Amino acid sequence: MSPGLRKVLLTTHITTSVGWLGAVVAYLALDITATASQDVQTVRAAYLAMGVIVTYVIVPLALASALIGIVNSLGTPWGLFRHYWVLVKLLLTVFAAIVLLIEASTVSYLARAAASGADPRQLPGTLLHSIGGSVVLLLVLILSVHKPRGVTRYGWRRQQEQRRQQRERRQVPVR
Repeated sequence: MSPGLRKVLLTTHITTSVGWLGAVVAYLALDITATASQDVQTVRAAYLAMGVIVTYVIVPLALASALIGIVNSLGTPWGLFRHYWVLVKLLLTVFAAIVLLIEASTVSYLARAAASGADPRQLPGTLLHSIGGSVVLLLVLILSVHKPRGVTRYGWRRQQEQRRQQRERRQVPVR
């Protein structure tokens, strides 16, 4: 992958990932409002906004972030399966995206129920998923910044192969 393309992919990945995290934090604020407020109109508005944010912001950013992250990792020395931190990050991201896709139907149902005219204060909310999603995304962020050491077995074999090839290149006489 060319350096220019890698920078574009990295910038896009960071943008979608940070956007996903920011949208989840905004959603969390709405979820807390929907759960804690006693004002019917405020609760109704919070559920309606939650439905819009999940459908048009969080789900697209989550899918884009995961897809671009995979493409980006395949074009870098970090690889997708070479380092534990990348593998854990991938698994956490896929887990968060799957839970999000399952939970999106619940959020849509809550938004429709709030819009129906019934008292939305009786709706259950999704606070546990909001908090859990925020924690998972923060863990992914921490892994991205700190990049803890440790290579997988696959990564170790790749390193050994590269070192062997470098030694062989140095031993070949130059004519």
